[in-house]
Amino acid sequence: MKTKVIAHMDMDAFFAAVEQRDDPSLKGKPVIIGADPKGGTGRGVVSTCSYEARKYGIHSAMPISIAYRKCPHGVFLRGSGRKYREVSDHIFDILYDFTPDMEPVSVDEAFLDITGSYHFYQTPYKTCQAIKDRIKKEVGLTASIGIAPVKMVAKIASDYCKPDGLLEILPDKVLDFLWPLPIERLWGVGHQTQKALNAMGIRTIGELAKYPVAELDARLGVHGQHLSSLANGIDEREVYVDEEIKSVSHEHTFETDEADLEHVYRILSHLSEKVSRRLRKYELKGKTVTLKVRLSNFKTVTRACTFDERINFFDNIYKQAKDLFDAFYQPSMKIRLLGVRMSNFTDPYVQESLFRDPIAEKREKVHKAVDLIKDKFGEGAIYRARNRNA
Repeated sequence: MKTKVIAHMDMDAFFAAVEQRDDPSLKGKPVIIGADPKGGTGRGVVSTCSYEARKYGIHSAMPISIAYRKCPHGVFLRGSGRKYREVSDHIFDILYDFTPDMEPVSVDEAFLDITGSYHFYQTPYKTCQAIKDRIKKEVGLTASIGIAPVKMVAKIASDYCKPDGLLEILPDKVLDFLWPLPIERLWGVGHQTQKALNAMGIRTIGELAKYPVAELDARLGVHGQHLSSLANGIDEREVYVDEEIKSVSHEHTFETDEADLEHVYRILSHLSEKVSRRLRKYELKGKTVTLKVRLSNFKTVTRACTFDERINFFDNIYKQAKDLFDAFYQPSMKIRLLGVRMSNFTDPYVQESLFRDPIAEKREKVHKAVDLIKDKFGEGAIYRARNRNA
C-alpha cells in the first residue's frame, strides 16, 4: 500500500493576524482577542492573541482579567466572527484547489490528504509550499504546515514549526522526531494525563513508547494503550472528508481599491474560470451563481441568479457574474474584493436533458482539454482570451 501523505495546516494567531492585516497600526503590538477586560475586572477568556502578546505569557483560554494584568497596555478587541469566517472560507477555497480530501478542524485549521495529488507539484514539500504562498498572496496571512504519514505527527509538526513554518517528517524519521519531544506534545495528553505520566517517570514521548503496555493499561486503562500506539507513531485515523460539497467559490482581494473596470472584468473572468475548473474536477454542475463584491468602505453585497439547468461552463458562469456586477456597479465605486460562487448542485425537480447536445459535448471536451494542460503545466500555461465587449 502507498504510504499516506497527510498535511496539517494551521493559521498563525488567526484572529489577531486578521486584525493586524486590516489595521496596519496594530502590527508589532500585543493584540488580544476575547472578552472586554474592563480594566482587569472583566469576565470571559482570551480567544487568541498575537505573538507579541504571547511574549507576556498570554495564551488562548486564559481568563481575560489575568491577560490584562500581564499586559495592560495591550490592544484588547472583541473580534468579528463574521469577518473571520469570510477569511476562513477564502483559505479553505485555496486548500480545495490542492485536494478535495480535506477535513476542516476549525475555522483556521485543517487536515489534507495529498497522497493522490502532490504529484502535480512534484513533491509533498513543494505542494505545501505552494499552499503557503497562495495563502500569503491572496489572503495576506501566514500559515504553518506539517507533513507526515499520519495525522497525529502532521499536527505536532505544524505546531513545532510555528510561526510561518513548513516541516516534513518522512516515514523513516517519525520516531526520531517524536521520541525526544516532551510528553505534553502528544495528541491527547492533557494536564491531568501529563501529571499521571510524570508520576510514572515518563517525561518524553520516547519514554512512553518504551514503557510496558500492560503497566500503562493498569494505570490509565484503554487510554494507556492508545497513547502507547501514538508514541510509536501509529495513528490509524483517516482524514475525514464530508463528501457533500455544498458550493464552490473563489475570491480575490485587490492590493489597492480598484476602479479600473477592465482590471475588474479580468479578475472576474479569472475567478469564473477557476470555479468552472473546480466544478469539473469534482464532476459537479450547479444552478445558482452568486457574485460577492466588497467596496472600499468595506460594505459587502451579494447578488445571485439561478439558471434553468445545471452548468459548469466558464462562459455561462462569467456572463452571469458580469451581468450581476454591471447591474450593481456605479462609476463612483471602488472595488476591494470580488468573489464568484456556484451552488445548488442537486434539485429533485430538475431533470437533465434526455437528448444529446453535440455543441455542449464539444464545449465539454474543450474545457477538459484546457483543464489537462493546466494540471500538467500550471495555471499560467494557457489563458482565455476575453471579448472586450462581452
